[in-house]
Amino acid sequence: MEVYKDISSSQSQKFKKLLIDNFSKTKIEEGKILTGTITKITEKHIYLLIDGMKSEALIDINEAKSIYNEKKIKENDKLEVYLEKIEDPKTGEVIVSASKAQKIRGFYTLEKAFEAGEIIKGKFISKIKGGLIGSHVDTGTLFFVPGSQVDTKVLKSFDHLFGVELDFKIIKIDKIRGNILCSRREVISSVKKEDKAKILEKYKVGDIIKNAVVKGYSSFGCFFEVNNEIDVLVHLQEISYSRINHPDEVFTIGERHDLKVISIDNEKMQISCSIKALTPDPFENISNYEAGKTYKAKVIKVVDYGAFCELQAGLTCLLHSSEISWGRKNVSPSKFFKVNDEINCVITDVDREKKRIAISYKLAKENPYENFEKKYPVNSTIKCKISNIKDLAMYLNIEEFDIDGFCHASDLSYSAKPEDEIKKYKKGDELEVKILEIKSKEQKIKFGVKQLKDDPFNIFNGKKVNDILTVKVVSTNSKGIMVSPEGNDLEFLIKKNDLAINVEESRNYNRFQVGDRLDVAIADISLEKRKVSLSVKLLEQNLNAEAVSKFGSDASGKNLPFSSLSEKLGKKKKEDK
Repeated sequence: MEVYKDISSSQSQKFKKLLIDNFSKTKIEEGKILTGTITKITEKHIYLLIDGMKSEALIDINEAKSIYNEKKIKENDKLEVYLEKIEDPKTGEVIVSASKAQKIRGFYTLEKAFEAGEIIKGKFISKIKGGLIGSHVDTGTLFFVPGSQVDTKVLKSFDHLFGVELDFKIIKIDKIRGNILCSRREVISSVKKEDKAKILEKYKVGDIIKNAVVKGYSSFGCFFEVNNEIDVLVHLQEISYSRINHPDEVFTIGERHDLKVISIDNEKMQISCSIKALTPDPFENISNYEAGKTYKAKVIKVVDYGAFCELQAGLTCLLHSSEISWGRKNVSPSKFFKVNDEINCVITDVDREKKRIAISYKLAKENPYENFEKKYPVNSTIKCKISNIKDLAMYLNIEEFDIDGFCHASDLSYSAKPEDEIKKYKKGDELEVKILEIKSKEQKIKFGVKQLKDDPFNIFNGKKVNDILTVKVVSTNSKGIMVSPEGNDLEFLIKKNDLAINVEESRNYNRFQVGDRLDVAIADISLEKRKVSLSVKLLEQNLNAEAVSKFGSDASGKNLPFSSLSEKLGKKKKEDK
C-alpha cells in the first residue's frame, strides 16, 4: 500500500476540493425546508429534483394545486418542500411535503409580523365553537379569531364576512402548539383611548340618554349606540322587572329607547345603562300582598328546580319544586305547568332586602295529610302498596290521598332481623299496616306491620328477676345455646358461663340438644328496653340455696342432682349443732 505524504500537488488539491463539494451537497437533514426544481409534471405527480439527493422526490399533484390554487405550475419552477424522510425504508423513495413546508414558512412569516406589530391580510373560511377560522392571504396559514374579537359590536351573523379580505392583528402566538390568535376588533376600533376618555367625561351616573339605538344583543344583554360616538350595555337584568330569557324577546335592531346611566368604568372605558330604572319598581307594591294568603299568579318561566311566576307585571316570585305537590318528591315542574298558566298560590316568604318572594302551590290546596288523619287516626289499619324500597325502609302509597307513608324494617317483625325481613317484600306488593304516627305539618306518616300481631314480648309482663321460665333449645354454638320460650318466637342466647355452676359443665354446651326443654331463671329484665337475660346457672344457685335452707340432715341432698349440694348440707348440719 502506497501512502502519499505530499498533498501540495495540484492533483491533490483538486481531489480535496472534489471531496469537500461532494460532502457539502449531501449534508441534508430531515425536518428542514428545502428548495427543489420541478423536472416533470404528470396527471398524478410532480417530480422534484433537490440538490444533494440521490433520487427525485414525488409530490401529489392535488397537494400542489391546493397550495397554489389557480397559479399554473410548470417545469423548472422552484418549489419549497418539507423533508420528512431522506429514504423510505420500504420503497427507497424521498418523502417530502409541500403543504407542511407552506405551514412552517407561513408560521415564521406571521411570527415576524407579530414581533413587528404589523397588520396582516386574511379571510374567514369557517366557523367553529367560540369563534372563526381565518386564512392568511399570502401564505394560507390558518389562525383563530374569538367571537369577541371579530367586531367592536355584537353581530347576529358572521356570514357577510366570509370570503372578504380583511385586516387582522396578531395578539398571541403559541410556538409549541403552533397556534395563532388574531383580532379584527383591534384593527377596526376607530376610537382611540384618549378620545374615548373624553367622551366618557360627558356622562355621569344618573344621566338620562334619549333615543339610543339598538345595535346588537347577546345572551347577557343588549348593546345600544349613543349619539354615534359610543356603545353602551344594558344587562339582561336591567332590561325589565319582568323575567326575560333573551333581549331579542323585547328588542329589534334599529329601535330607539331611552336609557339611564347606572355605572361608568373608567378603566375599561365602559358605560352600563338601565331601562327598568326609568319605571317604578313593582316591589314597592309588596305591601299589597301578605304572607300566608292565597293569590293568583301567572307562570312566566319553567325551570328544572321550579317555576317563576308574576303576581303582577314585573313582580316576580319563585315557586320551588318542593312546594308543588304534597305527596310527590322530586317532581318535574314541566309536568305540572306551562308558560302563561294562571295558578293559585300562597306567599310563604318575602325578603324585602333582596327583593325576593317565595310562593307555594301545594299550600293553596287542601293538605291531604290532614284529611288522611281525620279519616285514619293513629292505631287505625289500612291497606297500601309498596311504592319503593330503599336500604332498611320501604315507602307505601295511599292511593286515595296520593301520598306516601314510611315503614322501617325494624317494624316488620318482632323476632326476625330487620335486614332479612325486608328482603321478603318487593315493589308493588299490597299489605295491611297499622298507623303508628302522623305528622301533618311535616308531611310524615309512619306505618308498622308487626304491630298488627300480639307482641311476643308480652310473655314477660309481670315477670321479675329469679322467676323460672321453661324454654326450648333452638341451636347451639361455641358462645352458648340459643333458646326460645315455649309458644313464642323470640330467641335468647344463654352464654356458656351461664349454663352451669360447675365450670367444666358450663363449657360442655354440646350436652344440650336442639329441641330439649329446660327450666331457666330470669337474670335480668327490662320491659322498656325489651331486653331479657336468661341463666341456667342462676336457677341452680337459687335451688341450691333453697335446698340448703330446708334440708340440713345427713340424709338430705343425696337424691338432688347438684354435685356440690351434699357438701353444703353437711356444713349446714354442723352449724345447727
